[in-house]
Amino acid sequence: MDERVFNGEKGSVCAVLLAAGSSRRMGSNKQLMTFGGRTPIELCLSAFAPFAESAVVVVSEDTASAAQKAAAKLAGEGAYPSGIRIVLGGERRQDSVLNALTVSEADFVAVHDCARCLVTPDVIETSIACAFENGCGVASVRPVDTLRLEASGAVVDRESLLAAQTPQTFLREKLLEAYEAAGTESTFTDDAAIWAAAGNALFYSPGSRLNFKLTTPEDAALFAALLEKSEAKITSNEPLMRLRVGFGEDTHRLVEGRKLILGGVEIPFEYGLLGHSDADVLTHALIDAVLGACALGDIGQHFPDSDPAYKGVNSLLLARSAAASAREHGFILNNLDATLVCQRPKLAAYRDAMRENLAEAFSLPVGRVSVKFTTPEHTGPEGRGESITARAAASVLEAADSE
Repeated sequence: MDERVFNGEKGSVCAVLLAAGSSRRMGSNKQLMTFGGRTPIELCLSAFAPFAESAVVVVSEDTASAAQKAAAKLAGEGAYPSGIRIVLGGERRQDSVLNALTVSEADFVAVHDCARCLVTPDVIETSIACAFENGCGVASVRPVDTLRLEASGAVVDRESLLAAQTPQTFLREKLLEAYEAAGTESTFTDDAAIWAAAGNALFYSPGSRLNFKLTTPEDAALFAALLEKSEAKITSNEPLMRLRVGFGEDTHRLVEGRKLILGGVEIPFEYGLLGHSDADVLTHALIDAVLGACALGDIGQHFPDSDPAYKGVNSLLLARSAAASAREHGFILNNLDATLVCQRPKLAAYRDAMRENLAEAFSLPVGRVSVKFTTPEHTGPEGRGESITARAAASVLEAADSE
């Protein structure tokens, strides 16, 4: 069997592609759907072909024919020189993987759910490279939504959590030993759990937010849009998403008798910002940046100061609404960066609280929200203590084929 080289290490790779699920939540067999004229099985076989010498496709009786057609097409194109095998799956996911492990002869196996047919070359390559270096490579991403414990409502620290995806690549013999040690009594949700249960260390590689599972009928429409030009996209490194950037700026006067609210944090100070809402100049600039990146107008159009509904409103509520509007129009928020221009008061002690508030409002990890401060050296209205200005940038992602 041919060998690949990753990180200076040699070894053969087999793609284990799982297509034996019941598709209960879809209502019909998702492996038989077509996107850009290809089934998820064919899309995944094409995606892994540059990185694996062999493949094992695990099927049900319903998906066997689709797998055979895809395998014949890929083999005819010269892919997988060590062959493509098709095996029947078992009652559970782990039974299906075990069936594949027993027929593979490769040094490493990259186990992947065919329902994740948007997987990109970089996600596959880094998973395999991580396994060559460490014995395993589990494609993972950090959650971006605010997570709470249902019973108490307490917020869970997202920075300590990972959402495991596939591919998950392992030394085949060690994974097979882990499966045999697991037995038939316990049920595991993925291969990483079985690997760890056998006492093996887990190592993670970067996943992708596009690498999600085709699960419900609503997903099918999104997959179809992203793969509309799949013949060009999936067979190259061309990105499925495009980056867009927006800019926002806002200034409010400092006056007596008002609270000073910045990034949702109340700052002790003898003056506050004047405005129809809470006059949170930092949040306003970020809202405009997000709306600008999506070409959705400006804050005044969405939340006019002539509307009494917004009088004294918490600007973080407006931020949540703007973020929701961006998502409804098909955009994914990527990161935020803002600078406050202010002579007084000193704000550095409140930076972390501002970032946390803004991250939650815009549904982003704190690590993707930056807040900076600068003094104008006593020049201009900010330097004279008459006002505070915020300037902000936001980046969002959209489907690369969107108009």
